[in-house]
Amino acid sequence: MEWADELAARVSGPQVVNDSKTPSGTVHVGSLRGPVILDVITRALRSSGHETTLLYGVDDLDAMDAQALLTPDAVERYMGVPLAHIPDQVEDGHASYARHHAQTFIDLFADLGIRPDRYYWMSDIYPTGAMDAYIRAALDRAHVVRDLYRRVSNVQHPDTWHPVLVICETCGKVGTTIVTKWDGERVFYECRKDLVQWAHGCGTSGWVAPFGGRAKLPWNLEWAAQWSLFGVTIEPCGKDLATAGGSRDRSDAIAREVFEREPPINVPYEFLNIGGRKMSTSKGRGAAAHRIVDAIPPEQLRTLFIRPRPNHAIEFDPEGTDAIPRLFDEFDKLADATAGRPVKGELPPGYASVFRYALRDPAADVEAEAAVFRPSFSHLAFLLQVPGADVPALMTAEKGSGLTVREREILDERIAAARVWLDDYAPERARMRVQETLPEAAGELDAAQRMFLATLAEEAGARTGDAWQTQIFATAASGGLAAGKAFQALYLAFLGRPNGPRAGWLLAGLEPGFVARRLREAAAADATMAGAGGAA
Repeated sequence: MEWADELAARVSGPQVVNDSKTPSGTVHVGSLRGPVILDVITRALRSSGHETTLLYGVDDLDAMDAQALLTPDAVERYMGVPLAHIPDQVEDGHASYARHHAQTFIDLFADLGIRPDRYYWMSDIYPTGAMDAYIRAALDRAHVVRDLYRRVSNVQHPDTWHPVLVICETCGKVGTTIVTKWDGERVFYECRKDLVQWAHGCGTSGWVAPFGGRAKLPWNLEWAAQWSLFGVTIEPCGKDLATAGGSRDRSDAIAREVFEREPPINVPYEFLNIGGRKMSTSKGRGAAAHRIVDAIPPEQLRTLFIRPRPNHAIEFDPEGTDAIPRLFDEFDKLADATAGRPVKGELPPGYASVFRYALRDPAADVEAEAAVFRPSFSHLAFLLQVPGADVPALMTAEKGSGLTVREREILDERIAAARVWLDDYAPERARMRVQETLPEAAGELDAAQRMFLATLAEEAGARTGDAWQTQIFATAASGGLAAGKAFQALYLAFLGRPNGPRAGWLLAGLEPGFVARRLREAAAADATMAGAGGAA
């Protein structure tokens, strides 16, 4: 996390951090990386003593365009219409299509610890006249805008093109209009039927004053105008916008040459990928943000986004993999290291800062949070599949003392997440059942494995997962049995399969009398004695 602290160290004076989103459909989980990065920057600035304002906006006067058309949420008859002017198709109380999708996304922020000082909607701002001065400046310097588009991005606009988009007074579309004249107070626009391939204009043309919400700036100019309007000093953006000659370069040039101000500091960030490809709701890749938060609590989700530097891509496929359990393990490892407990494997640079910024509450006591007991997510997922397992009691035994209020909150949060993971995301190998009777697969046990089980049965009793794990290794070693063969024997005896969760925690989650009986049954089994079993 040195990058955030380094950024805070090289700026001076009050800071305004900003980001905005076009609500063109359901937002995938990868889109949360930007808001989390903004929040980390804001926390680092405030920790360094900078007065900091965090803004988040919604560019809801943008048209439903070709990108939106690819999403299952698109409404084809409204192509070209501003997103803020399209009715909410879900009819759940939101004022528009834009308000529905943007608010569904924004509603996730508070639980993630992201609390902008102000939200703004461009459909609210344009009618106030706050953007009029920027519209006038862009039209007065249309020749400058056309020239910098050519220089910066090799985008060729005809000499009659003017950088403003009128909302057609007849059909209400903004994506099909073009302005070709400006007389200092009014523009001449045409709503062309064939201006774009994804929407059709109505043919209306005429002179209108482009102020007070009758028109909007094209996105690159609107972006630069927002920086001036709000006094933005830092605004990260995705790497697709930050490529050479891309949107960020155009907006930076517009800020300098049209609106006469320096652009804000950029922190480009990489994408969340699945199989090396960017998550994209429009292309059907990636889980919806408002669904994935049910399986990944806020602090684990923040860890996903902030552990790597912003310019590093994140590979994350939650469906049919162990990605979510691994994320919990990673967070727990950061907590253990921060608390001074021993950990296995390498730690990321600045791991204590990663843990601190991963916490939902910026004012949290980091040492106290690191010290609390956190149950293994994978173990919880298994216990939830064990009939009659008293999970809170087992976790209390695992800890060795009563759970605090905070620890019970964490346990409840993880139980809820594990249930969602099992229902919606877990691979088939994670779904398991302890067999009511000795599984037929126990007939595959060899003599050494049966001897191991018989010896272990003599030691059966109530103990924690750690204690069982230690006992399994010790019993296997005393009988000269490889650990892998010992664990396989246990999985065959209880699950009817050669693999499973951590065996010590498997046994700790079961009634001690049942464990002892099953160990003895399996020790006596051979290919002819094992009976067919059923799932508990």
